[in-house]
Amino acid sequence: MPVLNDANIYPAADPEFTSFPSRRSVVHSTKGIVSCTQPLAAQAGARILREGGNAADAAVATAAALNMTEPGSTGIGGDMFCLFFDAKIKKVHALNGSGRAGSQTSLEQIRNDLKIPDGQTGSIPMSSVHSVTIPGAAAGWVDTVEKFGSGKLSMEQILMPAIELGEEGFPVSEVMSTYWSSSEKTIKTASPNGAEMLKKDTNAPDGCRAPRPGEIMKNPTLSNTFQLLAKHGKKGFYEGSVAEALVKVVQDLGGHIVLDDLKNHSEMGSEEVDAISLKFEGQGVEDVEVWEHPPNGQGIVALMALGMLEKLEKDGKIRKWKKEEHNSADHLHAIIETLRIAFADATWWITDPSLSPVPTTSLLSPSYLAQRSTLFHPTAANTTLLTHGSPAHNHSDTVYFATTDSAGNACSFINSNYGGFGTCIIPSACGFTLQNRGANFSLDAEHPNCYAPRKRPYHTIIPALITRPSDGQLHSVYGVMGGFMQPQGHVQVLLNMLAFGYSPQAALDAPRVCIGAGMPTEEGDVWDRTVYVEDGVTEEVVEKLREMGHTIEVVKGHGRGLFGRGQVIRRHEDEGQLVWSAGSDMRADGCAIPQ
Repeated sequence: MPVLNDANIYPAADPEFTSFPSRRSVVHSTKGIVSCTQPLAAQAGARILREGGNAADAAVATAAALNMTEPGSTGIGGDMFCLFFDAKIKKVHALNGSGRAGSQTSLEQIRNDLKIPDGQTGSIPMSSVHSVTIPGAAAGWVDTVEKFGSGKLSMEQILMPAIELGEEGFPVSEVMSTYWSSSEKTIKTASPNGAEMLKKDTNAPDGCRAPRPGEIMKNPTLSNTFQLLAKHGKKGFYEGSVAEALVKVVQDLGGHIVLDDLKNHSEMGSEEVDAISLKFEGQGVEDVEVWEHPPNGQGIVALMALGMLEKLEKDGKIRKWKKEEHNSADHLHAIIETLRIAFADATWWITDPSLSPVPTTSLLSPSYLAQRSTLFHPTAANTTLLTHGSPAHNHSDTVYFATTDSAGNACSFINSNYGGFGTCIIPSACGFTLQNRGANFSLDAEHPNCYAPRKRPYHTIIPALITRPSDGQLHSVYGVMGGFMQPQGHVQVLLNMLAFGYSPQAALDAPRVCIGAGMPTEEGDVWDRTVYVEDGVTEEVVEKLREMGHTIEVVKGHGRGLFGRGQVIRRHEDEGQLVWSAGSDMRADGCAIPQ
């Protein structure tokens, strides 16, 4: 097998190299590149690169265009996180653009509003107005440009591609049309303003419906929202007509958000935090450092699972997998079990660190990961209900995309409504839905992640980056969206590249597994123990996993959206030139587009 370069960017469909040929080819570029779930949004980001913007500028343009073309996955009514790799100083920056609960309520008030009896934990329904938290995306976009952007382009220039899509209209893509159709009824009933985000049709009930694939959709009210943000900065969203419409629709539906909550978020801005990382020396032919966003995001789940896999390999409890063992029962069993242990900690410890201490350093310490890895059995599933450990300490829907530029900078960016269109609640004349991120709060007063005023909830959305410890240089910018699937996707895609040598595209295309971590059963208080296996994993492997004690459900067709939609851009050099090599998930409508 010939090596194309020092980064092992192999042909995606080489039968000698992978038993799962990719549906798409890797996209290469010596300039910048944008990889996302929607071609028109990727074009928007690439346009900003051509106009002189850098990876951060292109990321915000892509986010806005995705809000326009994929409103069932993301939007300005949701939250964002990003990691930015500064090529000049080889530093990873992290920005937390998540919003908080309103200030004028309490845990007791929410429990009373939801009529939860004493003695019952309960939860905030995804469709409830009480699941609406202050949208952080608008401030996050502005702060991303101000902190990491090139300084060459105005916010109006960066948002212009999305503004034009809303005013002139765009053809709706296939996967998004499916999601839009499935949410049509809820969009119509969640608030009085549902028609703003549906296609006019005099023959349809209520005179509007979800757009079909290839039909032109316009959203001039969202274009106006973007124009206000471009002209007035954060005040264009968190004060004035948009803020007033947002507060009115929430309060009309029984919620408690007030104008001061929005103004407070605008003044505080997004929070620049220290990224967390783990040096991973297991399985692969090269050592890497994997970077994640810290809590209140769940990136620590991926790092903990990787740390346990490395420890298990050193202890001889799992072996270094051969290329032909990809998606074997032993390979998948190790991933399933380590992720299950990591989630047991995450569902307890991850919360807003500004209000409740999160023992991040202790959770990632080698001694603690060694202790937790003792729960792993090499040949049998752990069928007990795992609980969190006690480290010592001192005190969906989403869009993920990746952008890079010709200077070597990279932006790992994620933006989310949480569940599909979020609550489907639309502020009048604004063109976007409000997120339901507050559904991730616990209503147990003893839980670190319990609901509280001005508190940020546990967040599922996580961007990732990989660097080389030897020189600090970027290896890859990558991520996999999809609720609690995200850290699971991070682990699997990373191992596909490192342990099995897959190209960026093949690493994304390969079938994945998803454990039901974080997803309650119909009983509501027991974690779903099902292991969801994507169509493409062999029947022999499925049966062996069942013999090991796993409850398996094979997922096919559109249901494969459960396994997330990822993007990868990998860096290498050839003949002294920088080369970006990108893949885009086949489970979505998108692609990678060079500058």
